[in-house]
Amino acid sequence: MVLQRDQPVPIWGNADPGEKIIVIFNHQEKRIKADEDGKWKVWLDPLKASFTPQDLTIKGDNTIILKNVLVGEVWFTSGQSNMAYTMRMNSKVTKTYATGYSPVDELDYAKNKNIRIFLGDRKRLMKVHPNHEGWAYAEDSALRSFSAASYFFAKELYAKLHVPIGVISSAIPGSAIEPWLGATISSTDSTGRILKVDTSKPGKFYPTLIETIAPFAIKGILWYQGETNCFQNESIGYTYKMQLLINEWRSLWNKASLPFYYVQIAPFYYSKSAGKYPLDKYTLPKFWEAQTLALKIPYTGMAVINDLPDNLDNIHPPGKWEVGRRLALIALAKNYHQDIEYSGPMFSKMTIEGNKIIIAFTHTDKGLKSSNGRPLDNFEIAGADGIFKPADVSIDGNKIIVWNPFIKNPVNVRFAWKEDAQPNFYNGDNLPAVPFRTDNPYQNLSL
Repeated sequence: MVLQRDQPVPIWGNADPGEKIIVIFNHQEKRIKADEDGKWKVWLDPLKASFTPQDLTIKGDNTIILKNVLVGEVWFTSGQSNMAYTMRMNSKVTKTYATGYSPVDELDYAKNKNIRIFLGDRKRLMKVHPNHEGWAYAEDSALRSFSAASYFFAKELYAKLHVPIGVISSAIPGSAIEPWLGATISSTDSTGRILKVDTSKPGKFYPTLIETIAPFAIKGILWYQGETNCFQNESIGYTYKMQLLINEWRSLWNKASLPFYYVQIAPFYYSKSAGKYPLDKYTLPKFWEAQTLALKIPYTGMAVINDLPDNLDNIHPPGKWEVGRRLALIALAKNYHQDIEYSGPMFSKMTIEGNKIIIAFTHTDKGLKSSNGRPLDNFEIAGADGIFKPADVSIDGNKIIVWNPFIKNPVNVRFAWKEDAQPNFYNGDNLPAVPFRTDNPYQNLSL
């Protein structure tokens, strides 16, 4: 396995009440007595990254020796089917080119024994996945059943940090956010803001797939979920649920600044759904907005992937290597202090000048561009009547100018505001822009 570097590392377990326990690792020796319930926990002093396999020895009335333990960076990943999407599925993606290395063939190349993985299993709870013997090298059968986005995240971190990487993943296909919460939401207001929760009734995955992992020392968390809640026609209410989940998980790890990075779900024809909720082409943009609002929660980051789907009837878009890379960009910039861009252009402010609206953005150090050389698309503009019409757009340095010759007094602009939007608006770092509307009713939301 891999232990987290540069922070105290808890080692815990069960024994007979009062049993004396000794934990030995990396020239450290920690002693403790099990409490009256037989529980015990010690904390190793912060460790430096190490590629040298070491033994972790736990002595009580019996002795347990965990072998081949490295020290590096450890991340926990969770969510629904797009996070669970395996490397086996990744290997079946149609290649875009015939020769040379393709991430579709990564299973043939993955031989790095310094990347280690642990897969939680729904049916066996947090026991070892049947294809694993506990922790495993990121290769062969263990990797085939592992999260593709998580693996490619780890691969990118390894390439940039040159330290061992460990990833623990627990993701359940089809799951909403609620089963991952540590409490049941019992009361909300008309906006979806959570007023009361019942901590005696945690979500069904929380006790087994989340609580059992803590307090294992981790650097941060990755989250790829939302499709199920979008099918339920949620918007701002999902933002509050994310806030609750993030706060609960951070409390569980006793770290208020624990990084939490997530993926904005991809374009998909939700409006074709015949489910119990009436959905239209604006259901998904409103959900994107809710996900973007969660960036107001401290120590969060969001990867936009609206350019990755090749079939908007497929809710599991390929290109999980790019999902992992974009999540890694956030971590590398925010946690590992690398001077890199990690987000596409994000709406900052607008000004109205005559019949045009000037939009300013953040994340524009290398400028703005069209990804295909054509005029920027998926922009709409509206006057006082609130009727949005297609807009002409020009790039002016780090800003864009939006107008429609038939709208003399424009009031608002929106971008990528439909479920099938796959815009060509990027920054100079080749990252796609974040969907937005200037008349966002929640833009002054405080989280």
